[in-house]
Amino acid sequence: MTTILPRTPPLPQRDGIGPSFAWLPAGQWPSLLAYLVARFPHLDPAILEGRLLRGELVNDEGRAFAIDSPYRAGIRIWYYRDVPPETSVPFEERVLYRDDRIVVADKPHFLSISPAGKYLRETLLTRLRHKLDLPDLTPVHRLDRETAGVVMFCHHAPSRGAYQGLFQSRQISKVYEAIAPFREDLVLPRVHCSLLEEGEGFFTMREMPGEPNSETRIELIERRGDWARYRLEPHTGRKHQLRVHMAALGIPIRDDPWYPEVLPDKGDDFSKPLRLLARSITFTDPLSGIPRTFTSELQLDW
Repeated sequence: MTTILPRTPPLPQRDGIGPSFAWLPAGQWPSLLAYLVARFPHLDPAILEGRLLRGELVNDEGRAFAIDSPYRAGIRIWYYRDVPPETSVPFEERVLYRDDRIVVADKPHFLSISPAGKYLRETLLTRLRHKLDLPDLTPVHRLDRETAGVVMFCHHAPSRGAYQGLFQSRQISKVYEAIAPFREDLVLPRVHCSLLEEGEGFFTMREMPGEPNSETRIELIERRGDWARYRLEPHTGRKHQLRVHMAALGIPIRDDPWYPEVLPDKGDDFSKPLRLLARSITFTDPLSGIPRTFTSELQLDW
């Protein structure tokens, strides 16, 4: 039997954060509450009882479960996560462009694009959904939390696939800037190609022998003593591609906590951002046919 999922969650977003859901697995419990108490032994049963009494757990139709609701395997319960306190990222995003389909923003360093891990409210997506009152806003591409610069979102669901397809089919021209050491013996501009694979622990990447699957054009913009500003043009979009390529050339991006070696977690220290900026994206709008270029207004601190 095919399960038909609701097109939209039965609970609205709250401060830009959507509800979560959980499937009820196969099994037998005398009640929904009994299952929840067994499933979450670290929670005081009184907390779970309170949520049921207040009608905070609902089904796909938005109807609240009661304190004595029976257990039914295969259905979903919807709820709002209890959000622990998050350290505020002390930098503000800026909207560069908005129309009836897309939003383009300047993302500051240290701000994740989407909720993940310990970051839920302090993300660019949550901030923009709340400030712009756009509950359907969705990113169409990604930047690392440590990277600043231009990010594009779509808030018109029927158009989302067209904009995501631009990135998937490499019809977007992307330009980055980076601050890194200057090497007198490094001939630039150059195109660096390599095979990138996941490293140990799966959160870093590494270059390996074999057919290249990544390509970056690197150009010197200016030099200031032992440091230089570089223009980076990725022609592929591998995870951490620019960071790995720069480190492989002996010019790792300044204050990179992962390349060429993994450093201790910075925690809530915002004083040394990765000196990498998504400077611009250029493309032909897939729906209007209009050529577009969006450029970051941020500057890298030397």
